[in-house]
Amino acid sequence: MPTTHTDVTTTEVEVATDAVALRRSVAAGAVGVFVHWFDWAAYAYLAGTVATVFFPDENGTTGLLAVFGVFAVSFGIRPIGAMVFGPLGDRIGRKRTLSLVIFMMSGATLTIGLLPGYAAIGVGAPVLLVILRLIQGFAAGGEFGSAASFLAESSPRRRRGFGVSWLEVGSLLGFLAGSFVYLLLSTGLDEAQLTSWGWRVPFLISAPLGVIGFIIRNKIEDTPEYRTLEANDAVPRTPVRELLRHHKRQLLQAAGLMAAMHVPFYAVLTYLVTYETDHLGHSAGSAALLSTAISLLGLVLVPVFGLLSDRVGRKPVFVGATAALLVAATPAFLLMRTGLAGTWIAGLLLGVILAAILGTYAVWSAEIFPTRTRQSGLSIAYNLTAALFAGTVPYLMTVLISATGSTLLPGPYLMVFAAGGLVAALSLKETKGSALLRPEDIADAPILAPAAGCSPPRPFPKLGLRPRPRGPGAESLVTGRGGEGKDPPDTL
Repeated sequence: MPTTHTDVTTTEVEVATDAVALRRSVAAGAVGVFVHWFDWAAYAYLAGTVATVFFPDENGTTGLLAVFGVFAVSFGIRPIGAMVFGPLGDRIGRKRTLSLVIFMMSGATLTIGLLPGYAAIGVGAPVLLVILRLIQGFAAGGEFGSAASFLAESSPRRRRGFGVSWLEVGSLLGFLAGSFVYLLLSTGLDEAQLTSWGWRVPFLISAPLGVIGFIIRNKIEDTPEYRTLEANDAVPRTPVRELLRHHKRQLLQAAGLMAAMHVPFYAVLTYLVTYETDHLGHSAGSAALLSTAISLLGLVLVPVFGLLSDRVGRKPVFVGATAALLVAATPAFLLMRTGLAGTWIAGLLLGVILAAILGTYAVWSAEIFPTRTRQSGLSIAYNLTAALFAGTVPYLMTVLISATGSTLLPGPYLMVFAAGGLVAALSLKETKGSALLRPEDIADAPILAPAAGCSPPRPFPKLGLRPRPRGPGAESLVTGRGGEGKDPPDTL
C-alpha cells in the first residue's frame, strides 16, 4: 500500500507561527484591559455598599456622592499616568510598561479588597480608599497606550485591525464579567452579608487575574519595531517633546477619533441604563438586560469590524460609523419614546454603530503615529479625552435634561462628537497595511538588525525592513519596495 506524503510549505508553517504569535499577543494585550474594566464595573455596581462600608452612615446620599467622587478622581489622574507611562514605553519598551501597569492595578485592587471599613479604623478607611483608587487610575493611564502599541506592532500587517480590535473585546468582557459577579452576589447574599464581606469578592477575584496577566506579559518578547529601534540606537530620549514638536496634528486627529468613541461608549453602555429607568419608565431589570445584550453584540461585532477594516480600510468603516451616528442619534432617542420595543431597537442600533467605532479607532490611531512616539501619542490622546468627555457623560446628560426639560438631549450631544470624529477621520489618510516603522524612526541607520542574542518572533521581512535597495526604482528603507520587488507574504 503506497505511503501518502503530505508536503508542508514554508508559507504554511509561517502562517501557523503567525497565528500562534497573534493569539499570544492578543492575550498579553487584552488581559490588562479586562482586569481594569472588571474592577471598574464591580466598583460602579457596588457603589452603594462601598459607601456604607467606607463613609459615615449618617447620610446615605453624602456617602454615595463621596464614592462617586472617588470614582471620578481615578479618571482625573489618568492623564498624569499617561504622561508617565506613555513616554516610558517609548523609552524602555512596550513589554515593561505592560507588566508594570498590570502589577500596579492588580496590587491596588487586591488591597482595596482587604481594606478595613470606617467602623474599624475611622477616617483612615476612606483616605486609604482614595489613595488606592488614585494608584489604580494612575496605572490605568498607561494601560491603553501600552496595550494598543503592543498589539499594533505585534499583529501581522494584513490582520492588524483584527488583532488590535481584541483590545476592546477585553474591555467588554471585563465589563460583563464585573456585572455578572455583581448579579451573583446581589442575588445570593442578603444585604448584611454583602456589606460584611460580599463586596470584597470582586476585588479579591481580580488579583489572581492580574497575576496571570503579569505572568503572560512578563514572558512575551517586545515588539519587532521597538527592538529595531534599540538595535539601531534610535530609542527616543524625549518622546513627548518630539511628539508635540513634530506630531501635534496626529495627536489632535487621534483625540478626535477617541472622543467619538468615548462619548457613545459611556452613553450607550452606562448612561442608557439610568436614562431608561429615570426618563422612560422601564424597570431596572429591563434596562440592565438591554445593556447586557448590547455588550454581547459588541463582543461579536467588534472583531468583525476590525477584520472588515483590514479588507476595505479603516477610513470607510470609521467614516461610515460616525456618519451613521450623526444621522441616527436623535431619531434613536425619539424611537425610545415609543415603548420598550422601540427602546430595544434603538439601543441595538446604537450598539452596532458603537461596535464599528470600537473595531477601528485604536488601530487607526496607532498607525498614524511613528514608532518613536506611538505609545506617548496613544496614551495622551486617549486619557485626555477620557478625562474630559468619558466620565462626564452621565453628569452632563442629567444636567442638560434637567435644565432644558427635553429628554432628547442625549441625541444632539452624541451628534456633536460624531461630527468631530467624522472631521478627524476625513482629515486622515488610509493606513490599512502600512508599515509601522518609518524612515523618520531610524534616520539614516546604516544597518538594520535585531538586538544581539534576540531574534524577532517572525522573519524580519515581516516588518518590511530590508537593506536599502540600490539602483533604479529604489524606494524607502521602511517600505522595502524597490524596483519590481514585491512585499513578502504576510497572511494569517
